[in-house]
Amino acid sequence: MEAEKAEPAPAPEPETAKSGGEKKKRGRPSRIDLDTIVDVARRILQEEGVAALSMRRVAKEVGTTPMALYHHVHDKDELLMLTLSGTADSTPRPELPDDPRDRLLAVSLHMHDTLARMPWVVEVLSLGDLTDKGALWMVEEIIGCGIACGLTQAQAVAAYRTIWHCVYGDLVFRQAMARRSAEPDRKRHFPGMITEADATDLPHMTALADRWLELTEAYDVSEQLGAVIDGLLGRARRP
Repeated sequence: MEAEKAEPAPAPEPETAKSGGEKKKRGRPSRIDLDTIVDVARRILQEEGVAALSMRRVAKEVGTTPMALYHHVHDKDELLMLTLSGTADSTPRPELPDDPRDRLLAVSLHMHDTLARMPWVVEVLSLGDLTDKGALWMVEEIIGCGIACGLTQAQAVAAYRTIWHCVYGDLVFRQAMARRSAEPDRKRHFPGMITEADATDLPHMTALADRWLELTEAYDVSEQLGAVIDGLLGRARRP
C-alpha cells in the first residue's frame, strides 16, 4: 500500500501578540556590543581604508541596523576615535635618553616607526583633530624637550607641528610608493621623463636623474629628522 504523500505544512500565521495582550516585536536586531562594533570598524580600516568605513557598512557587518548602531556610537568621528583608542599602547614606550635634544629625536623616531607599522592610523589622523589619547605622551615629550632646549612655548608647539609634518609626509610617501610598487606592469614616469633635452631648465635634476632612485632609497629618516630638529632648536639661540 502506497503511503500518502504528506502535504507541506502551512506557513504559521504571523504572531501579533504575546500572552496577556502584549505585542511581540518582530525583526528586532540582534544584541550587539561596542567591542564588536569597534573590531569590525578597525578591520575595515585596516583592509580598505577610511573611505570604505560608514555607519551603514558597520551595521550590516555586525548584523544590525544603522539606527541601532547609533545607540552605541554617536557618529563616524566617534567610531574613528574608538578605533584609535589603545593603538599607541600596542607598542611599548622606548627607553629615552636624558639629553633633551637626543630625547626629542628618539621620541620623534618612535612616533614614525610606530605609525609605519599601522598605515590605517596615519589615514585616520590625516582627517585632523582625531587622535589616540594614549599617544599624547609623545606630543608632551616633544614640547617639553623643546622648552628644555630653550624654545618658548609657542616655538615648542611650532616645532612639534613641523616634526609631525615631516613624520606624516614621509609615511604617506612610503605608503604611496609601496602601493605603486605592487603594480608589476606600472611604467615609471619619473624620473624617466627627464632627458638631456631638459638640461637647460633642469640642470641639477638632469644630472641626478640616473641616480634618483638610488638616492631616494638611501634616504635616512633618522638623519634627516635630526637635521630638522637641530634647525628648529637653533631658534632658541636667536633673540
